Amino acid sequence: MGVNFLDYTLRVGGEAGQGLATIGGALGQVFSKIGFHVFTHQDYMSRIRGGHNFYQIRFSDKEISASREMVDILLALDLNTIEIHRKSVRNEGFILYDSEITKKKFEEPEFIDIPFRKIALDVGKKSVMANTVATGAALGILDLGLEAFRKVIRKAFKDKGEEIIKDNIACAEAGYHYAHTNCPRCEAFGVREPEYRKLMLIDGVHAIGMGAVMSGCKFYSGYPMTPSTGILNYMASRAEEYNLVVEQAEDEIAAINMAIGASFAGVRAMTGSSGGGFALMTEGLSLAGMTETPIVIAEMQRPGPATGLPTRTEQADLLFVLYAAHGEFPRVIFEPGDPKQAFYLTNKAFELAEKYQIPVFIQSDQYLADTEWTYEKFDLEHLIYNDYRLREKDLEGVDVYKRFKYSSTGISLLAVPGEAGKHLVVADSDEHDEEGHIIEDSETRIKMVQKRLLNKLPLIKKEIDPPLLYGDSSPKIVLVGHGSTYGVIKEVIDTISKDYKVAMMHFSQVYPLPERDKFDYIELLEKADLTICIENNATGQFAKVMRAETGFEFSHMILKYDGRPFTIENLKEELHAYI
Repeated sequence: MGVNFLDYTLRVGGEAGQGLATIGGALGQVFSKIGFHVFTHQDYMSRIRGGHNFYQIRFSDKEISASREMVDILLALDLNTIEIHRKSVRNEGFILYDSEITKKKFEEPEFIDIPFRKIALDVGKKSVMANTVATGAALGILDLGLEAFRKVIRKAFKDKGEEIIKDNIACAEAGYHYAHTNCPRCEAFGVREPEYRKLMLIDGVHAIGMGAVMSGCKFYSGYPMTPSTGILNYMASRAEEYNLVVEQAEDEIAAINMAIGASFAGVRAMTGSSGGGFALMTEGLSLAGMTETPIVIAEMQRPGPATGLPTRTEQADLLFVLYAAHGEFPRVIFEPGDPKQAFYLTNKAFELAEKYQIPVFIQSDQYLADTEWTYEKFDLEHLIYNDYRLREKDLEGVDVYKRFKYSSTGISLLAVPGEAGKHLVVADSDEHDEEGHIIEDSETRIKMVQKRLLNKLPLIKKEIDPPLLYGDSSPKIVLVGHGSTYGVIKEVIDTISKDYKVAMMHFSQVYPLPERDKFDYIELLEKADLTICIENNATGQFAKVMRAETGFEFSHMILKYDGRPFTIENLKEELHAYI
């Protein structure tokens, strides 16, 4: 724990089906409602019941952006959790458990035996309320009061009726008081409340979904696949309110073709999947490339090949997404580092897809999809919305409409079929002329490739923002990351910056790589003594893109491919080997 600021970590462990996400989610909400900065991450197995899962909540009175290995409180819902995580509890920390559930009593001073199930039956008449008791007990150890938790309970059970709400609140109070009175060491542990600030708690998938809705997306199609399903769920939950069409397709081939059809018909459209589902979309991706149909694709990574580790995380699809589909056509890939970037980059993805009539990817992973962060707000002034689609009145001055008319920018007028007045909109998946009719001659082919690809690319490159530099402005050591490693690298920089001239360079707009006129990031890397690329994959895919596109080669790599994210401690340990 830091001296000047407050920084606690709480881990809830048990098996699937025990309601870990309910407890973890409730605690995350409670801490953020009190005004703490919160960071949560989950670790769960690919099964409905059994196995071992945990949900980790870190809260602090300063901004935080990653998880720690060591915890202050372990809330164990089964014996397995105690055996696995006991070593991760700090010396002055606590382990809360119910000896009736674990069938084993622990006498060491860090253990606090709380009869979760018995209290639930006595107070709420239902054993299922043991989770509410456990959540109350954790808050009791911290001496944080129950006001915020009561609000969370009321909101969670508002459809279940007053009786259920009342019983749950009573269970929370009983757990709180039991922990508070049966913990002699807790006096020193009481947490001071932060200054109140109104914070929202949001994860990566919700941020992408919100970004899409706020960008005017009107059609979303997908087939459920972890970890992209959260976007489908979010869009479906907002469909009525914002007049969206959300379609669960029969497979990912249908999903991308539906999105292309919706976009061709005149609305902003999006689809999403993970690597295995995206594999089926690659032919459709080429169709969007050839017909110059704007489309946004969320590709949420998990470890492969094949079904891999369905509920784990990895950054191993970058080269796949970069080179997927046949033929040559422009694409853009964004990899947000946190939910705030996810929100704005989804907005930018729609803007570039529509403006240049190309496919744009929001690429992320299970880790960022599921981690929750706190923010004061997202600034809506920074959102961009331009309507590039033309209807009858927009085409009044146009005598002859050609869907694929040659132009120096490569961009042709995007008319909406059926709404273009006297004009006919023709599109073809074969190579075609300016009107959209099939051709075979080499001259037209050359002109079309130049229009679609070579004329657009330089303009697209100008739209890409340079990487973020955080830390020393003329560093001797540079840690380079892309996508979801942002938060953990940032915190590591904060902890080692007093000893070294060190900086993080983070890429969230990954392809095409940004031009170097605003910030010559290659020059900065070449001047450093140590350049370390940090990735969640086995082959250093981003480092390969950098070398292919710029010729720059990193001096070292830190690669993690066990399906788990980096934590502050394990990244620091890896770094010390090089520093």
